[in-house]
Amino acid sequence: MITEKERAATAAGNHGSPTLDFGRATPYDEYVGTAVLHGLQRTVTDVPEERVFLVTTQVMELYFGLLRAEWRLAQRHLDGDDVTGATATLRRSVCHFEPLNAAWASLGRLTPQRFNLFRDQLGEASGFQSAMYRHVEFLLGNKSEPLTRPHRSVPGAYRELTEALAAPSLYDTALALLARHGYPVPAAVLERDLTAAYRPGAEVEAAWRAVYERGELVELAETLVDVAGRFAEWKHRHLLAVRRSMGAKPGSGGSSGLAWLERSLAREVFPELWTARTAM
Repeated sequence: MITEKERAATAAGNHGSPTLDFGRATPYDEYVGTAVLHGLQRTVTDVPEERVFLVTTQVMELYFGLLRAEWRLAQRHLDGDDVTGATATLRRSVCHFEPLNAAWASLGRLTPQRFNLFRDQLGEASGFQSAMYRHVEFLLGNKSEPLTRPHRSVPGAYRELTEALAAPSLYDTALALLARHGYPVPAAVLERDLTAAYRPGAEVEAAWRAVYERGELVELAETLVDVAGRFAEWKHRHLLAVRRSMGAKPGSGGSSGLAWLERSLAREVFPELWTARTAM
């Protein structure tokens, strides 16, 4: 820790130049953990594109963790009826999709010939197996108990995922807020089995239409739409990158590859926020 007064004294003593001698690792390296970060790129081939593939994937993992933290914070705001705080947090999380979506640019031009040079060496490793990505999907309401099973051999990760499976999604938390504010969200929706994937319904659609008619929670609704839209963009760019680098070959993790991603892309996030627009 360093105070404003101490910073000013250091700058004066350095005559405006940065400090160059520390006698240990720089405070920056210690805080960011740069030695650990740069030591995580353990490639299995000498193909340059493999390092691109690995770094891009690791960057995405970090952002998945950041999104989980942001959306859990937004849920706590919503549970406390702090709509302003929740909306601000969600709006900030939308910004995180800028670098997350841009990360596909590094892989977007990977050809089958270059991918094939290192793909086999990855074995069965697949992004489908990412526990942190699964947390993101669960928070968005795309629940599925079978998709927790790849992590059963890692007790900590499996426990966290099963807890997330049974916990309210971000959408569930938003619908509970709507109900507390007098919007007609059915009790059956609020009391449903939270481990099951969300199923859209006409009554929830009517509740969102009422939100737009009253104007009270429109900013929250529109920010949720932003979240859903940017997530859909990420999934679409993922699909395009896979199509370009490997076509319709089976996925490394045992899936049908492109066909699996197409089915995943078809699942809408926060569905009634989209369908309600038709009747507005």
